[in-house]
Amino acid sequence: MEALQYVLYLLVTITILVTVHEYGHYLAARASGVRILRFSVGFGRPLLSWTDRHGTAFTLAPIPLGGYLQMHGEDGDTGHWEPNEGSDYPNIPFDKLSPWWRIVIAAAGPGANFVLAFFVYWVVSVAGVTAYVPIVGTVESDTPAHVAGLRGGEELIAIDGQSTPTWAEVSVALAGRLGETGDIHIEARRPDASSARLYRIPVEDWRRGEEAPDLLADLGIVALPAVIGRVLDDSAAARAGLRAWDRILAVDGVVVESWVDWVGAVRAAPEQAVLLRVDRGGREVEVWLTPSARSQGEEMIGFAGVEAPVRTVRYSMTEALAWSANETAAKTVLTLKLLGKMFAGMVSPKNLSGPVMIAKVAKDSAQTGWRNFLHILALLSISLGVINLLPIPILDGGHILFASAQIVARRPVPAQVQAIGMRVGLFLVSFTMLFVIYNDVARLL
Repeated sequence: MEALQYVLYLLVTITILVTVHEYGHYLAARASGVRILRFSVGFGRPLLSWTDRHGTAFTLAPIPLGGYLQMHGEDGDTGHWEPNEGSDYPNIPFDKLSPWWRIVIAAAGPGANFVLAFFVYWVVSVAGVTAYVPIVGTVESDTPAHVAGLRGGEELIAIDGQSTPTWAEVSVALAGRLGETGDIHIEARRPDASSARLYRIPVEDWRRGEEAPDLLADLGIVALPAVIGRVLDDSAAARAGLRAWDRILAVDGVVVESWVDWVGAVRAAPEQAVLLRVDRGGREVEVWLTPSARSQGEEMIGFAGVEAPVRTVRYSMTEALAWSANETAAKTVLTLKLLGKMFAGMVSPKNLSGPVMIAKVAKDSAQTGWRNFLHILALLSISLGVINLLPIPILDGGHILFASAQIVARRPVPAQVQAIGMRVGLFLVSFTMLFVIYNDVARLL
C-alpha cells in the first residue's frame, strides 16, 4: 500500500511539472504560428487523447518521465497536414521559423517552470508557513562553531547575510558553501539580547566531494534544542513555573541535548516528579515538574504541556510578489552554483536524486502538510528548468545552442552535426538517468 502511495505522489508531481513545462512550449509555439501536431504528457502509446479544432492532439501516456511537443517540420518532415475545419490557425512548419522563434519556443518550457515556482512561493507566502525557529541546541566542544564562540541557546538570524527565519533556510544557506574555503558568517542572538552577534567560522574545502554531508553536525551544532516556545495554560509545565524560552539542560541529572531527548524524558515519567536543570536567560535554575498522564494505546505517557518555538512567516499579497521573485531567483542561483560545483568536483554527484527519491520526498512532504509539498514542488520545478537549459543536445538548452549558432554563422547547423549532437545528448541524458536511479536504490539499501 505504501509503495502505491509513492507511485501516486510521483505521478502527481511529475505530471504537474511536465504539463507546465510543455504548456510553456505550447504557448510560445502557438504565438509563433507553427503547426502543433501533438502535446503529450508522458511517453508511450496514449492512454487518453483529445484533438482540438486546430488539429492538435493532446495525449496522456503511461510513462511519466517527461513529455513532448511535436511540431510539424521539426524533424525535417514537411508532409501534408490540415487543421480541423473552422480553424484559423497559421500553417508554418517548424523548420521555416526564424532561429529567434526557435529560441523563444525552447526557452519557454523552462521559463514556465520558473513561473510555476514563483506562483507556488507566492501562494505559500500569502498562506503563511509555520516552522521551527532555528535556535542552536548544544554545541560540541572543539568544533568549528564552538571555537567561533557559539555556546547554544542562540537563534540563527542570518548566514552570510542571508536571512534564516527557519531551519530550512539555514540548510539552504549552508549548502551554498559546500566545497568552499573561507569564513562562514553567522549572525546569532540570544532570546534575552537586543542585538545579534557575528560569528566567523573558517572552513577549508568544506565537505568537498562528500556524499550527503551533515552540515550542521560538521560545524558542531545540534538543531532543535529543548527550548520552550510556549507553555500551555493549566498544564503541568505551567504549575511547575516553566517559562517561554527556558532551555532544558538536564532531567534528573541526565543531560538533554535536543527536543527529542526532552520529549522522551517527559513521556517516560507520567505522574512522577522529575528535577529539571534549566537555563533561564543565562542563569541556571532547578525546577520540579510532575508530568500529567495520558493514555496512548495501552500505555500511559507523561505530558508536560509545552510547545517548541515556532514562527509563522506570512506576507501580504503585494509583499509576497517581491519575496517570491527573490526566492525563485535565489533558489535558481543556488541550483546553478551546486551544479557548477558538481562539475568541478567540489560536490559529490552521488547527491543527485532520481524518480525514486522524488517519490519519497513528495510523499513525505505531503504527509507533513500541503505547504511543505508545495515547497518541494517549487524546488523541483526550478531544478527542471535549470537542467533543461543546459547546452546539451536533446534538451531545450541544446536547441537554443543550435539556433544561436545559426544566428552567429548566418546558416543552419549541418543536419549531420545536429544528428551526432542528438545522439551524444541522448547518451548523456540516459546515462544520467541510470546514475540517479542507482543513487536512489543505493540510498534505500
